Amino acid sequence: MLLSLLPALLVAPVRAQKAVPAPITLAVDAREAPRRILHAILRIPAQPGPLTLYYPKWIPGDHTPSGPIVNLAGLTIGALGKTLAWQRDPVDMYAIHVQVPPGASSVEIALDYLSQPRGGIGVGEGAEMTAQLARINWNLVLLYPAGRPAADWTYVTRLELPPGWKLGSALPLARESGGRFEFRPVPLPTLIDSPVLAGANLRKIALGGTPPHEIDLAADSAAALEAPSELISGWQKLVAEAGALFGARHYQRYHFLLALSDHIATGGLEHHESSDNRAVERALVDDKLRKDRVAGLLPHEFVHSWNGKYRRPAGLVTPDYQTPMRDELLWVYEGLTNYLGWVLTGRSGLRPADLHREELATVAADMEHVAGRRWRPLADTTASAPFLYNAPHEWASWRRGVDFYPEGVLIWLEADAIIRKQTQGRRSLDDFCKKFHGGASGPPAVKPYTLDDVLAALGEVAPYDWRSFVAARVSTAGTRAPLFGLEAAGWHLVYSDTENEYTKLGDRGRRGVSLTYSIGATVHEDGSVIDVVPGLPAAKAGLAPGMRLVAVDGRRFSGDVMRAALRARRPLDLLVENGEFFRTYRVDYRGGERYPHLSRDSSRPDLLSEILKPRAAGAKP
Repeated sequence: MLLSLLPALLVAPVRAQKAVPAPITLAVDAREAPRRILHAILRIPAQPGPLTLYYPKWIPGDHTPSGPIVNLAGLTIGALGKTLAWQRDPVDMYAIHVQVPPGASSVEIALDYLSQPRGGIGVGEGAEMTAQLARINWNLVLLYPAGRPAADWTYVTRLELPPGWKLGSALPLARESGGRFEFRPVPLPTLIDSPVLAGANLRKIALGGTPPHEIDLAADSAAALEAPSELISGWQKLVAEAGALFGARHYQRYHFLLALSDHIATGGLEHHESSDNRAVERALVDDKLRKDRVAGLLPHEFVHSWNGKYRRPAGLVTPDYQTPMRDELLWVYEGLTNYLGWVLTGRSGLRPADLHREELATVAADMEHVAGRRWRPLADTTASAPFLYNAPHEWASWRRGVDFYPEGVLIWLEADAIIRKQTQGRRSLDDFCKKFHGGASGPPAVKPYTLDDVLAALGEVAPYDWRSFVAARVSTAGTRAPLFGLEAAGWHLVYSDTENEYTKLGDRGRRGVSLTYSIGATVHEDGSVIDVVPGLPAAKAGLAPGMRLVAVDGRRFSGDVMRAALRARRPLDLLVENGEFFRTYRVDYRGGERYPHLSRDSSRPDLLSEILKPRAAGAKP
């Protein structure tokens, strides 16, 4: 770990020679959040002469240069009561250059942030505000000076909300009065790492634990906040199970922020002392939506407090938000988190055990139907993450996407099984988590790691050729999905004509028809072909993304019509629209409906059930 400390040792003498700069003040007016616009005013210390200001580009957790500078508007910079001319850097468009006049000791900046009504998954790429709520990420509304590490700058931040709105955040509050909130001064990385969730309908639920945990809910309606008692109990168990898994907590408080709306981008983003989670409005009160959209969301982002924020790949530890991040260890950062999030979801009882296995079957089957693994190793999906995150869904099987998330579940399940076998059941991946992510509890900190650190820690838990394991699973292209861990855990991936219960939930939410495992196509409910799997019947017949299924065996296409045709177990005649042209394609498939499930292998111990047993003190299996 000496290598990971080297940058700090090199920087320390330089910092010692520089005076601590005066704080930057940031005042954000969010009273027009229902119009999807934020107004901000900053006062930044400055000396006469050239000044470069940055708009944050590389946002931690996004793994891409996703800072939404396209939404920045109304930028004015002034000093000594006069407006100053500014110029955007012609190469780095996130850099703003201005000349500070003689006699000035600061510049005052006004800017607006224009939230999109819809969009992508990154911070600022999708809708963040509705008439009733707002997700406020501070990086959207600030600039910071070049020339120092971001951590050198302290921000004193104020926020004004629409009348009657309340907020939730891990950012420590100094005072509140009449919808105006002032936060305690914090370094810039802490500010950006501490988003705010605000809304007219906001509910706070204490989840217990030491340090304290709470969930802050904001929704487009008061009725959407009525989380059932069993769900709240599951969240409380999640807090306890995470503590049992890692053995330490690296935060002073933790806030699960959960926005519920049909008009914002869904998903999640991790932070050290909080997580920014988003789901559809009825996600808590609808049983099926809750099992599909919410059950695994909070556990995944919670795990990131340990794996991603506290322990972080060295390539993602940068001095500011302009330095490019290196994503090659995302199979650990995101892949391990995906696995541990799945484990904690099961241990916390947030999803029934049989449905939880159905999800794992879906993950395994999806990875088995990724044809792109033949040319693109998983390692390249991490290196290519900055553009794969926004890749289109069309041709996804052959292109391959950010598979380090789902495939990471299979890889780390196998690592867990290997540890148990090598130690005759005395140790498991839980021991690796305590060793690698645990340590002493305390306030937020960042402990960088390299691949060698990961391999060394695994080796100390269970002697094994882990380097060859990683080379085979991560760095090598191949034809088969890594199902070895699933099999070692006592289960097989099988297919039948009985619909997968987890897939059914997903299709219900995504309004699609599950044909991936039969003819090898992803089809929207209106018949639009989203993707085909090379080598399977749909692709062999000539179908491709961008086409639309009009009729099946002479009858207008619908999900029910397609499923009935599959059950007939005879070749399909599909009338297909391709732009302005129509053609009938013969799909030579007779296998009926085909859905993935897990089948118990009685010749092996059931490690899967053992892995999912609760670990927290007092927990019941």
